[in-house]
Amino acid sequence: MKLLFLFGDGAVGKMTVGQELCKITDFRLFHNHMTIEPVLDVFGYFSGQTIKKIRDIIFEDFASSDNYGMIFTFMFAFDIPDEWKNLEEIKKIFEPYNTEFYYAELVAPLEIRLERNKTENRLKNKPSKRDIENSERRIIRDDEKHRFVSLEGEIPFENYIKIDNSNLSAEETAKMIKERFNF
Repeated sequence: MKLLFLFGDGAVGKMTVGQELCKITDFRLFHNHMTIEPVLDVFGYFSGQTIKKIRDIIFEDFASSDNYGMIFTFMFAFDIPDEWKNLEEIKKIFEPYNTEFYYAELVAPLEIRLERNKTENRLKNKPSKRDIENSERRIIRDDEKHRFVSLEGEIPFENYIKIDNSNLSAEETAKMIKERFNF
């Protein structure tokens, strides 16, 4: 089993790159909004505790499956200590199954991410982003509140790549990840 953590700032292209990577590998995609959107629909607000419970069930069942691997996309706020703890908790679910862990960080400047925030694929898969004005405010606010780009040497993992995908297509970025990790 392989688990690729694909992380980066809001609207950097995590889901889209993950979709493209699935096309050229045997990975399955689990993007963060696959749990966020249903919880928003049911509760009418973001319930982190409920989202975590749903994710953990999916992680547990997937870890024990015969699948080749999973791509999990999420925003990683490096300035919040609990983010590192959450990552380790996910890894603990998969460790009994001899899972190999990989880490790919995507980065792009705010102006590019604000353009990507309006793409058809993003809006199709993430209904909560369809209010563009509100979604843009959240991206800007998140950037002001937290740091979603790692510092040089901050990521301690061996199987790690950081890609500035500002001028790369999702297909090119996915191919880089596949080649780097020999998926």
